[in-house]
Amino acid sequence: LAIETKLGTIVHSGDFKFDQTPVDGRPTEFERFAAYSGRVLLLMSDSTNAESVGYTEPEKSVGEALRELIGKAKQRVIVASFASHIHRIQQVVDAAVASGRKIAVCGRSMVNNFAIATELGYLKLPKNALVDITETKKMRPKNVLIISTGSQGEPMSALSRMAAKTHRDVEITRGDTVIVSANPVPGNEKAVSRIIDLLFKAGADVFYKSVSDVHVSGHAAQEELKIMINMVKPEYFMPIHGEYRHLKYHALLAQNVGVAKKKIVVAENGDVLSFDAGGLRTTQQVQAGMTFVDGLGVGDIGDSVIRDRQLLAKDGICMAVITINEQKKEIVGIPEIISRGFTQAQNTSRLTEGAKTTVTAAIERELSIKVLDLSILRNEARRALSKYFYDQTKRRPIIIPIIVEI
Repeated sequence: LAIETKLGTIVHSGDFKFDQTPVDGRPTEFERFAAYSGRVLLLMSDSTNAESVGYTEPEKSVGEALRELIGKAKQRVIVASFASHIHRIQQVVDAAVASGRKIAVCGRSMVNNFAIATELGYLKLPKNALVDITETKKMRPKNVLIISTGSQGEPMSALSRMAAKTHRDVEITRGDTVIVSANPVPGNEKAVSRIIDLLFKAGADVFYKSVSDVHVSGHAAQEELKIMINMVKPEYFMPIHGEYRHLKYHALLAQNVGVAKKKIVVAENGDVLSFDAGGLRTTQQVQAGMTFVDGLGVGDIGDSVIRDRQLLAKDGICMAVITINEQKKEIVGIPEIISRGFTQAQNTSRLTEGAKTTVTAAIERELSIKVLDLSILRNEARRALSKYFYDQTKRRPIIIPIIVEI
């Protein structure tokens, strides 16, 4: 994307790699980039694979692995990939057709993208090759290939529901071949690993990047990143799209190919950059990141609320109701202990009795000073109960002391 401004042209690379043998037969038009050479004010370039040396493997190499696995499969085949990766989907379609299988599409984003790409001519498949997912239950498994969402282990994705046996149209059975044609995005590793384990437990043969060549990156490696910088010859450079370490590696690459260090800016989400007489620099920060939607509230949930909910989910809650005679400065009756999500019912009685004794002793100690300060009493009750419960259970429930004065 080239953006013309009064100060000069800004080039934004988007996700890219230079594939010399593209699936659609349309190689990168290097001359279009070269046409901007020397007149680019700022290049913003994809940094995802800035740690990877050399060149990213061509997309067609995945097609060979897919054709082999799908051709050998004895039963049904399910392939999970990014719904936006049309070239990958095309190669899955080609492999399915070559093995005589009908194709079903599963998952909302996959269904939508498949339909749009087919309508616009970016995705090509023979007439009558596509069947509805509901029809696959009546077909012989060896005649079926399902293209699905869920390559990142998303909880409600089609593949996740298949693995958990909650999908209404597809149930994983022994002998199914499942191909996860994607690498986990940083942060999704646990979710993807869990799905793969569930698929194995269901009896499927599962293939993924660690054990088979079913995925190559769609992001440029170091040599391609250098080519991009050398082609457009920007005055300023800003690495984008990646973890912070990727941005730093990309910045070093830019220095190695001749961009001055003072003309490279490594920015973070929320940074506002401006051009002035001193060049490109960060001028301010704005709030950026996730916006939590909670009921009717949008963006009004703070860190403390999230932290409390995490604690509630982990260790539950315990309330202690203590009644105090304000004039006599003494406890009236026995404190009431109420807990939810903390312990099993069979353990509650013993813990509750111990908690009553503990909080009574703590409050009586404070009352013996004869200074009735409710905030001090609440804090002391919270401290005493927290220590008691941790000593007894090694857990830390949220503790809410309630002092009632009479």
